[in-house]
Amino acid sequence: MLLPTELIQILVMTPSLQWRGAGLALLLALLYTKNPYFLQDLNYAITAIKIGMRLSKYKKSKPFYSMLDCFLDKVSRQPHKKFLLFEDSCYTYSQADKESNKVARALSTHANLQEGDTVALFLGNEPWFVWAWLALAKLGCTASLLNNNIRSKSLLHCFSCCDAKVLVAGAGEKELNECKEVLPTLKEQGIRVFLLTEHCDVDGIESLTDKIQQASDQPLSPQLRANIHIKSPALYIYTSGTTGLPKAAVINHERLWMATFLQSLAGVRSDDVIYIFLPLYHSSGFLMGLCGAINQGVTIVLRRKFSASNFWNDCRKYNVTVIQYIGEIIRYLCNTPKRDNDRDHKVRLALGNGMRADAWAEFLQRFGDIRVCECYGATEGNMGFVNHIGKIGAIGKEHFLVKMTTPYALIRYDTEKEEPVKNSKGFCIEVPRGETGLLVAKIGARTPFVGYAKNKQQTQRKMLNDVFVKGDHYFNSGDLLRIDDEGFIYFQDRIGDTFRWKGENVATTEVADHLLMLDWVEEANVYGVKVPGHEGRIGMAAIKLNENMDFDGKAAYQHVKNYLPSYARPRFIRIQDDLVVTGTFKQMKVKLGEEGFNPSVIKDPLFYLEDNKGYVPMTPEIFSSIAEGKAKL
Repeated sequence: MLLPTELIQILVMTPSLQWRGAGLALLLALLYTKNPYFLQDLNYAITAIKIGMRLSKYKKSKPFYSMLDCFLDKVSRQPHKKFLLFEDSCYTYSQADKESNKVARALSTHANLQEGDTVALFLGNEPWFVWAWLALAKLGCTASLLNNNIRSKSLLHCFSCCDAKVLVAGAGEKELNECKEVLPTLKEQGIRVFLLTEHCDVDGIESLTDKIQQASDQPLSPQLRANIHIKSPALYIYTSGTTGLPKAAVINHERLWMATFLQSLAGVRSDDVIYIFLPLYHSSGFLMGLCGAINQGVTIVLRRKFSASNFWNDCRKYNVTVIQYIGEIIRYLCNTPKRDNDRDHKVRLALGNGMRADAWAEFLQRFGDIRVCECYGATEGNMGFVNHIGKIGAIGKEHFLVKMTTPYALIRYDTEKEEPVKNSKGFCIEVPRGETGLLVAKIGARTPFVGYAKNKQQTQRKMLNDVFVKGDHYFNSGDLLRIDDEGFIYFQDRIGDTFRWKGENVATTEVADHLLMLDWVEEANVYGVKVPGHEGRIGMAAIKLNENMDFDGKAAYQHVKNYLPSYARPRFIRIQDDLVVTGTFKQMKVKLGEEGFNPSVIKDPLFYLEDNKGYVPMTPEIFSSIAEGKAKL
């Protein structure tokens, strides 16, 4: 049997066009036999090469071609096309440009912003978020995207680690209260605080909306951002970690562009309408959603937050063709009551991450022939995968172009010792196909790892040195993956102290630190436990009480409610006489997580967080309700 390389040589040497055509057909058939996904792989490669050429062009252009420039080009080419649909409001590309001009002028005048300054945005999903970001880009400033669910200590930490000189907050009562709580510290540091209202009576907090209304909507000079280049920081996006406080991932303009191109790889077209309900302070909503949409010139439907009951009605109302998701979202949609019009929509493409195989299959069966483009990556990471085939359950597929431009490997990892396994020479061991290993990606000129702002220690912790040869450096993804014989990649588990619940990373040490603030808690060990029918892990805490002290369920509930967002609050609490540690005095989380929260198995006192009631004793009835999917978590 001829090999493809031998057949190519024959084709080149054959003068007859007829024979060449027959040979080409035979070559394609042979390639298809060896790889049934050949044509899809080829199409993916062509798209990736085009993207690479575009990025190379942007890098070399003088001045640098940024995402803002891309937006302004769209404004010039399609000024009257719908850009943003939000509730009952509609904004064209031209209107969005003018609105952001007004915000930019107001901030420039009243906040005295200059090129290179950082401004923290404490906003939810609303048009003001988009206008503010565009405005800052026009001023040559960096936007720090704060999670508007964080509170007090975390808010101050996030604000300070990016050296922001201005805070812009939403008009809601929640945002006002949070600003008032941290205001004394911000005033000491000389930080200006603006609220998107027409007036504000709080000393130290200035209104901004009235100033925006008085500002001109005329274009701003490009000279205001003349020194911005592709390596300049474009954003700070926060990600949880084992430090107990969020880390500010530095997203430079090159990284922003790379994440933005996902929509191109997924096949989003300029005539699409994309539905964005994921938080804009997250990389998924902002980079892959908003910026990706601008790059493609599509119409965005923006929603404040996800609603399973209104999801498909919104899709029908706005003629949505592309949706974003995280794994839990798909399961939530599948858990809604079935309706006769479940397939009555125009959605053709879903892109996101974390969709489990069972929910994936049910989603397609129920809601119709929707192409799913599952992807994998980390906000601060230097590589990613795309499942361009649509293989159910896979987070991506190996491709020679990815391997060539972004060297990566799956290495053997000891989950008990929480460290890579080394060979006799002290180097890591790459696992064979079919085995689970820790994903690491080589750090180099084409695959840089910028790290975290003002956090050298955590930046170093995400790097592995001397992995395969002396002096090499790799990004540690913290994820255990498996690659099958066809090159499909599957997510297996996440290592370390962070687990995911409701699409959010939860840092166990941060939660434990808050529990230790209770005067009757001596020790606290926080970990995630699996729940039937749910993605990720839900929070659970094992605590040791101080001597002669009792557990106070109502006080514990009030405490976590005051200090933690809902997704980070431990749903279960286990009281232990002593917390188990390893020989090196590390808390044992894996075994506790495996034991779960079944009161028939665990003899320690167990408590369950019942909404608005506090922590109540865990009973077999509550456990059954959770196991059967009846309890809302």
